[in-house]
Formats: sequence, structure tokens, C-alpha cells
Amino acid sequence: MLKATVEAVHSVGGRVVVHCQTGEGSRNAVLAGADSLEHGMHLDPALLDLMARQGTAYVPTLSAFAESAEIWQGRESSARRSNWPDGRQGMIDNVRLAHEAGVTVLAGTDTFPCGTVATESQWLLRAGMPTEEAIGATSWTARDWLALPGLIDGAHADLVAYDQDPTAEPETLGQPKRVILRGRIVR
Repeated sequence: MLKATVEAVHSVGGRVVVHCQTGEGSRNAVLAGADSLEHGMHLDPALLDLMARQGTAYVPTLSAFAESAEIWQGRESSARRSNWPDGRQGMIDNVRLAHEAGVTVLAGTDTFPCGTVATESQWLLRAGMPTEEAIGATSWTARDWLALPGLIDGAHADLVAYDQDPTAEPETLGQPKRVILRGRIVR
């Protein structure tokens, strides 16, 4: 059913994003040809080469899961609670492996409590992504994957400016000096 859904969406030019918090869900999403795997808890690293070949992006949302770690640890013992730390660690471990396999790794913040792309970039760095790629996951790589234009004539004037070069000092990502969105100064 999932594969048929992915094929139907692709046939009209759409993309399919699948949120996965189990190994089976992650495997099914990859085998169905989903365009993006969100979270990817318990993702089998053996699937990373297939993800790279078919262009399935990996969006682990590490910052959001880090923010909820205390919540999960405080919950009453259950199979789901016990399964959560292993799944979170697997997402962290898979970031470096996915990058090395050629999978597009993107920043995501979609679960409660939500993180920020700056915090997500820091988590991607901690997980072993090179600095420029971790920053790209929050900006130019994400724009490219979403088929949004980059810095070209006629594109929306979206820009974030910093006092320091974030590729040299990634911790500055959360401290922009100027933000321009669609040509309008936001900050």
C-alpha cells in the first residue's frame, strides 16, 4: 500500500515524507521509495546505500529528541520507554553513516518540543557530520532538496548574515545579525 501511494504521488510530481519511529516503519518507507525519512528511529544502516541510490533524504530531528530526553526518562517503565533511548542513539549513529553513504542529511525540528535549525546543526556536528555539510543541512542543501532557488538572479532574497563565519564558528548559527526573508528585513 505504501509503495503504491509513493508511486501515485510521484506520478503527479509530488514528494512523500514518512515519519518513522520503528525499524519496520523505517524499512517500509525506504523500500517504498519515500523521498524523505523523518526521525528514522531504529533505521537499519544496511538501508543507507539504497537511500543514497534512490535519493531518500534523512531528517533525524536530533535536537527535538534531545529536548524530550528528560521527559522520556521520567516516564514509567514500559516497552516504548525502553525502546526510545536505543532509537534515539541509532538516529545519532546513523547521521555520520548516512553522510558517508551519500545520503542527503537535512535539519528538521518538527516534533514537540521543537528544536531550532541552529540547534539541529549543532547536533548534526556532534553526530559526526562535517561542519559545512551540517550547516548546509539547515540552508543551501535543504533549499536544493526542496527545489527552491539559491542565490541566483530572480530568486527570493532570503539571507541570513553573521558577524563570524558559521563554517568556522558553527555556534554562531543561533545568533544572526540580519535576517532577510523574501526581500524583507525580519531582523
